[in-house]
Amino acid sequence: MSYVDYRLLKTSVDRGVATVVIDNPPINLFDMPLMEEMIRLGQDLKADNDVRVIVFESADPDFFIAHADITLIQQLPVEATGAPTELSFFHEMLETFRTMPKVTIGKVEGRARGGGSELLLALDMRFAALGKACFSQPEVMVGIIPGGGGCVRLPRLIGRGRALEIALGCDDLSAEMAERYGYINRALPPAELEPFVTRLAHRIASFPPEAVALAKAAVDGGEGRTIPEALLVEQHCFDNALATQAARDGMQAFMDMGGQTREVELELSDAPDKPAKPST
Repeated sequence: MSYVDYRLLKTSVDRGVATVVIDNPPINLFDMPLMEEMIRLGQDLKADNDVRVIVFESADPDFFIAHADITLIQQLPVEATGAPTELSFFHEMLETFRTMPKVTIGKVEGRARGGGSELLLALDMRFAALGKACFSQPEVMVGIIPGGGGCVRLPRLIGRGRALEIALGCDDLSAEMAERYGYINRALPPAELEPFVTRLAHRIASFPPEAVALAKAAVDGGEGRTIPEALLVEQHCFDNALATQAARDGMQAFMDMGGQTREVELELSDAPDKPAKPST
């Protein structure tokens, strides 16, 4: 699939990994043109069988995404209405990335505030540069609230008290503190961020896509359930993975390379990543 028909999102695909560079000067504002391209890109990536992992990063070293365009929010209707029964287009956009059977990763080197933070919260993983990246939900400062998923996803990641500290304090959280809180997966020295994320993305993309998608489904499917209920979801996903040709081929290849021997098991995590075989 070609991704040339985009102005603000530069996408390249290499060995199953799509790298999406956000480039909307001067501050990567989450404005309507960027939202429209993000919605379209989500559908294109979801349908692209050559893409198994998606990495979002920024062309601007100071801003991942500054925040949503305030002038757009000012145009929203203010008349009292009943409780909504459908998700907003912004929620739908982020749900596309959260629920697609591919892995989504945010690589952050600058500021991610408001809607930029909420995009990251909808992704599967987040990694950031120490001393450069920062995160915040500053909406309450201007009289609104985080309305793109921040009030829902943030407490699920870091707990109620810390989520309220961030949403009500409206202050920047450093990459180091974001890692400590669980807001992001890891905070890394700037020189180590790119190689770490690149290796992780290509490593995941090298594995059978059915297994990756089913592992994600098992993690997501257990949310909000009792442990026995969640275990049934996991069991169902495991059974589906086991039934694939990729599982039979992968397990046999592992045994053929010396799996379950002391020599191979001691060095297993250092084994070179191999491209995934096509699904059959």
